[in-house]
Amino acid sequence: MQDPLAELVKIEPKAIGVGQYQHDVNQKELAETLTGVVESCVNHVGVELNTASPALLSYVAGVSPTVAKNIIAWRDEHGSFTARKELLKVSRLGPAAFTQCAGFLRIAGAQNPLDNTSVHPESYKLTEEIIKLLGFGLKDCTGTELQHAAANADAEHIAKTLDAGLPTVTDILAALARPGRDPRENTPPPLTRKHVAKLSDLAIGSIVKGRVQNVVDFGAFIDIGLKTSGFAHRSELSDKRFRHPLDVVAVGDIVEAEIISIDEARNRIGLSLKRAAARNKN
Repeated sequence: MQDPLAELVKIEPKAIGVGQYQHDVNQKELAETLTGVVESCVNHVGVELNTASPALLSYVAGVSPTVAKNIIAWRDEHGSFTARKELLKVSRLGPAAFTQCAGFLRIAGAQNPLDNTSVHPESYKLTEEIIKLLGFGLKDCTGTELQHAAANADAEHIAKTLDAGLPTVTDILAALARPGRDPRENTPPPLTRKHVAKLSDLAIGSIVKGRVQNVVDFGAFIDIGLKTSGFAHRSELSDKRFRHPLDVVAVGDIVEAEIISIDEARNRIGLSLKRAAARNKN
């Protein structure tokens, strides 16, 4: 399976065309914001240093498009990276850029197993102390015993014992519990449909699954597999009080909804998320 993120970064974010008022806002600020979101996603997921394209690398913190090309050139000339510290040999990638980017770059099969985790090199010494405190060695990083121990460790106790910051210890334990993890594993899988349904296939009261396409002040448009999107009015989004529909759903969310109205003449489908949620509780 290919990584979709590696292909999506090749598309100009504005070209995706999501948003009701996309062309009415300041285009410079829009571009900067969208780029920031892509960078955040790429850095959150992490990048495999030995297979990443220049397009993907250029979204890593501290890596400019020029440096991204230099990384590829170094890789072509010297072969695969075996350690994060080898990045310092890349042209125009100095200590400051290394500090920014190292924690987001992964190396599968690296000499140091920590190079395939989200642990930053600056925290390697503390990480090794934590591993030792748990009764293991660095070579055990890929073993299930250390992963289980890290997942059940008392972060507060370790932080006090090693005189370290609790947030840092918590992050290190999470990285040790799931080395090389992909945070996308915890997100709902994309919807796949074997055929395109027709309006006549639907029935009032049926539960459908869809993806939120757009969120506006008065509700949300949801793709349920038809040419026409279904619409959930803000009054049908939730039983709880909220100020704006974005407090309940966001573009890309996978949701379940009950069909509450079908208007074939006007090609409209009314949906209710709160009724579907109530049925699931029962």
